[in-house]
Amino acid sequence: MKDRAPLPVPHPAQDVTEHVGYRLKRASAALRGAMDKALREHDLTVPQYSCLELLDQKPGLSNADLARGTFVSRQSANVVLRGLKEAGLISRPDTTDHGRALPVHLTPAGQERLHAARAAVYAIEVRMVDALSGKRLAALLADLDTMTEALGE
Repeated sequence: MKDRAPLPVPHPAQDVTEHVGYRLKRASAALRGAMDKALREHDLTVPQYSCLELLDQKPGLSNADLARGTFVSRQSANVVLRGLKEAGLISRPDTTDHGRALPVHLTPAGQERLHAARAAVYAIEVRMVDALSGKRLAALLADLDTMTEALGE
């Protein structure tokens, strides 16, 4: 194997733990772990909770819309929706009069479960953002959006 010239680092860093991607993944893993723990008490997974939140904001979304909004595949979204329907938290027709999309809606039980779980999830976000000043939070959110746009998302 030929010796390869070292690649230039994207920014000054002592090791991999100082790279932006590593730090984003670490923060994401910490958030996911905290949410998993909190949502377990409400008999929900993070993808299920995310679907309930999206449906509360935009009733009638399709499986494809929910998959995009929760960052999972359509197949995974179908599994999540099946679990939510079996738990009585959403309603979804078996067929539709027009098109192929089956609109999904929260049931009253879904609204109640979401409301209880939302309090737990918001408490986690409060713990995260309380570590920052208001100006730093606004800058962080803007920077995250800028980085996302830079990657073409």
